[in-house]
Amino acid sequence: MKLRSTSVFLSLALLPIHLAAQPPSVKAEVIPVTEMLPDDPEVQKVIAPLAEEIKASFGLPLVQAPQGVFRGRRGEENLLGYWVSDVMRQAAQPLVGAPVRFAITNAGGLRANLRPGQLKVGDIFELMPFENELVVIELTGAEVIQVVKEGLLRRGGEPCSGVKVKVEGTPQQATLTVTWEDGSPIDPAAMVKVATTDYLYLGGDSIPTLKKGRKPFTTGVTLRQMLLDECAAMGKAGKELLAPAPGRYTVPVPILEAIRDKTFKL
Repeated sequence: MKLRSTSVFLSLALLPIHLAAQPPSVKAEVIPVTEMLPDDPEVQKVIAPLAEEIKASFGLPLVQAPQGVFRGRRGEENLLGYWVSDVMRQAAQPLVGAPVRFAITNAGGLRANLRPGQLKVGDIFELMPFENELVVIELTGAEVIQVVKEGLLRRGGEPCSGVKVKVEGTPQQATLTVTWEDGSPIDPAAMVKVATTDYLYLGGDSIPTLKKGRKPFTTGVTLRQMLLDECAAMGKAGKELLAPAPGRYTVPVPILEAIRDKTFKL
């Protein structure tokens, strides 16, 4: 009798797994997230005070921008991008304790213009809704020129600070000249500090040369906070926010059109 019980136990233990008892199946249900979905009262109790605080802070005044600062329409220079890249260079220098010769951001990351009048906190959040951080790297002069070239081919020129860019000729035969902002030549072998974003440094927006950056230093400062601090400081000092002067990029219209049509090579 004992042997028979043992054999029955072993037989049950050796049953295939798919014959063992399975938990009851539960049918999944897709619930669309729309305005018709009711709010959870308990969740609302937690977030309501925070939402009110954030909403109130969005209305805080920062600085006057009497003429506004704009990204530029078709063929126009991105003066808003110039301002952002200027602030990037300015903010990066004290953080690394050394001159920062060049800065570049991406036009696609600037999601709103700064309209004329009193700028508020909410305006900067609209401009920069992402958590992109300010990063400082080291590139050679030759790599800086290549970064400019990649941005030019990508979008007709990404917003830069510290350089002047000139394209001459025709879409079929063009030449590119990149100098420092004062017109002096860029030494291809010289190592310089460059301010950019973690998004671009990690390969975003097709500027691969930025990934070659040496000694990357993540500042821990988001671009949005950097711009908020700059606007607040200007407002406190009684200054107005004015757009930078144009002229950093000089690109003939036929070449800009060829870039947009993806028929231009340099």
